[in-house]
Amino acid sequence: MSKSLNVFKKPLALHSTAPMTGFLRNGYCEVPAADMGNHSVAAEVTEEFLTFSAAQGNDLRQVGLKGGCKWCLCASRWKEAFDARGREGDKIVPKVFLHATNEKALKKVEMDDLKKFAVDAE
Repeated sequence: MSKSLNVFKKPLALHSTAPMTGFLRNGYCEVPAADMGNHSVAAEVTEEFLTFSAAQGNDLRQVGLKGGCKWCLCASRWKEAFDARGREGDKIVPKVFLHATNEKALKKVEMDDLKKFAVDAE
């Protein structure tokens, strides 16, 4: 069980163990001091997002991801996809699981933006 908090300031929920995700590869979107990428956004990636991310220099398919996989994304990469949706379409923005999204995501992403793509609610 994680001691981190989610965006609601409640205990961080487990996100995925298949594939095993998180900076610590423990299934949680924890953000320890060593995580300079802020892997805090609990998301379900789409094929469109994976193509977008690869074009930005981070091909997540190399770690075995495909559309539908749950992954702890860098908050800045999720925001890049969110900001690009006007020209690329909403499918590039991964759906978000707020109960599994670390509160540290809010350093880079607005809560209202996360809620627009959330599959869960408070």
